[in-house]
Amino acid sequence: MRIASYNVENLFDRAKAMNLDSWEEGRPVLEAFAALNALLGEITYTPAMKTKMVELMIKLGLEKSDTGPFVILRRNRGGLLKRPTAGGIEILADGRADWVGSLELRDEPVNEHSMRNTARVMIDVEADILAVVEAESRPVLAAFNDTILPAIGGTAFRQVMVIDGNDERGIDVGLVTKPDHVIGLMRSHVDDLAPNGERIFSRDCPEFHVTLPSGKTLIVMVNHFKSKGFGSPATSNAKRRSQAERVKAIYEGLVAAGNELVVVLGDLNDTPGSAPLKPLIDGTNLRDVFTHPGFDNGGFPGTFGLCNAGNKIDYILLSPKLFEKVEVGGVFRTGMWPGSRPRRWDCYAELTKPHDAGSDHAAVWVDIDV
Repeated sequence: MRIASYNVENLFDRAKAMNLDSWEEGRPVLEAFAALNALLGEITYTPAMKTKMVELMIKLGLEKSDTGPFVILRRNRGGLLKRPTAGGIEILADGRADWVGSLELRDEPVNEHSMRNTARVMIDVEADILAVVEAESRPVLAAFNDTILPAIGGTAFRQVMVIDGNDERGIDVGLVTKPDHVIGLMRSHVDDLAPNGERIFSRDCPEFHVTLPSGKTLIVMVNHFKSKGFGSPATSNAKRRSQAERVKAIYEGLVAAGNELVVVLGDLNDTPGSAPLKPLIDGTNLRDVFTHPGFDNGGFPGTFGLCNAGNKIDYILLSPKLFEKVEVGGVFRTGMWPGSRPRRWDCYAELTKPHDAGSDHAAVWVDIDV
């Protein structure tokens, strides 16, 4: 069987702030959005909080309207704010109970060439079990599977599953499988809590119990750890370490219960030697498929961007029983922008500029005889 992992970076729609020419352009918007959302969720609004809310609303383009270039403030009931004719914003509410509504990121359609190149990767990797990272939702992934894949000559996957996660931007993790690899039991960890009471996972760490043609059960744990994109490095590192520690605990619990076929895969947003991933990489008997003699990295050590060593952030980690059954594996970069001076790898003919890329991530795959 072939197992693969692919960060699709959304399929049909993506937050406008995440669809700019570079991550650095969108980062201030996402940071302001996160900060304002946190303040709006407070039980009581202090004068200092109200001052900061106004500052962030202006930064997000909400001074004159509830619709900014990148966000929408939805006010269903209650009085959150008023906009005096003289200009500015005045926060009227004294806490979250005083108004009903939400702050949301605005979406825009993904580039059509990008969409089709994402589908080409999903087809050409030829996985029996494919972990999908950054899908908007199950209905979206199902629609993409049922319409876009066949439209460009591919065959739709038989099962499509996404469990809604914690990310307000609508980027979740899921699994798609071929007909003879059947998803059965599913267990979400979306509400697992850290000692400080915060939810551990940025998205989720779902367990998918897949029945193989042999009758054996494979447990697939799909992950998308906290990015380095916004927030302080110390906070982001601590979050990823907490996630790594929790995945380690879940994995060891599964092994203790007698499960020998377990794979942890996805976008872990850090390198193998990093301190945040140490509990998972060095603290368990999971083996990174990149270290197998039969694995071909295609001449580059990374999986993201230009695929340098510092961009090795996508993983397939295998339990010992799976690792010993590995035949071959590799990195599929044909849907990625190859750079221009010089081009680092061959890509699809339809990929003529960075925005046409199916993703900034490569797909990682492995063939296992189980």
